[in-house]
Amino acid sequence: MPGPAWPLGPGARPRSGRAADPGRTQERQHLMKIGLAFANTMSFATAAGIGLLAEHGEAAGIESAWTVEHVVFPDGYESEYPYAEGGRMPARADTPMPDPLIWLSFLAARTSTMRLGTGILILPQRNPVVLAKEVATLDALSGGRVELGIGVGWLQEEFDALGIPWDRRGARTDDYVSAMRALWQADSVSHDGEFASFTNVSSNPKPANGTVPIVIGGHSQAAARRAGRLGDGFFPGKGDLSELIDIVRQTAADHGRDPAAIEVTTGGEQLLGDDPVGGAHELRALGVDRAVVPAFLFMNDPAAAMAEFGERVVAPTADI
Repeated sequence: MPGPAWPLGPGARPRSGRAADPGRTQERQHLMKIGLAFANTMSFATAAGIGLLAEHGEAAGIESAWTVEHVVFPDGYESEYPYAEGGRMPARADTPMPDPLIWLSFLAARTSTMRLGTGILILPQRNPVVLAKEVATLDALSGGRVELGIGVGWLQEEFDALGIPWDRRGARTDDYVSAMRALWQADSVSHDGEFASFTNVSSNPKPANGTVPIVIGGHSQAAARRAGRLGDGFFPGKGDLSELIDIVRQTAADHGRDPAAIEVTTGGEQLLGDDPVGGAHELRALGVDRAVVPAFLFMNDPAAAMAEFGERVVAPTADI
């Protein structure tokens, strides 16, 4: 399975180099957001499944849905999957794993409030100019609901299959983020980076709110520093959450950014026990803004399971 595994750890309005959005900041101070992880897997990978997730998830007050990604599944891969014991993805080669942006487009058409998150999209595998167009189009058509969660990837054999260099993928990621933001924010822009370069080009439509929140996924200290340096959000996959959040905040401060403007999303295991309100308070105390739970928990009976979850968890924790 791509990206962070359960418990998960990828939004916010983009604020890099800008003051925090007062409306969004106020909202974040008073609301615990609850989303669905692994949303584009299993029975929810289909068009019919998307319809069920959209209808019943939105009715239950689910704030966001987060996709996972792999372009290909290499047979006999030797790279270690970092989010499961044994180092292997909990998926078979024939497991359907829809492209996240296309899947989210289907979801966008069936919803009106649910945010559309990639959790995560492997950015260094993409062409940043093409991706900027795709993401901006989805964001514009959905009314500004995209949360672009990104990561550097862990599966070297996949990079090899795509013809993308494995080495220095972190630096490539940073460069691509800058390139995409330039294309979103203005016309006739130029970018001269090590991995992406263009001169006096325009890409339209623009995102609905001028840019798209970029959420940094990953469990390493390097990922936390990247989130503090250039992210609008942080989505840790595992590790010492308190320590990672501290690194994000300190790095943001060191770069003249507002640490409080970086939204933290993580796994919501604490919400699944007998005391979801207490679990939400625990997450909030750590600095978490959004908790996500696996969508497959609701797979067998989406209508009943999501309605129960909305009454028992979402509504009682909404004002925390």
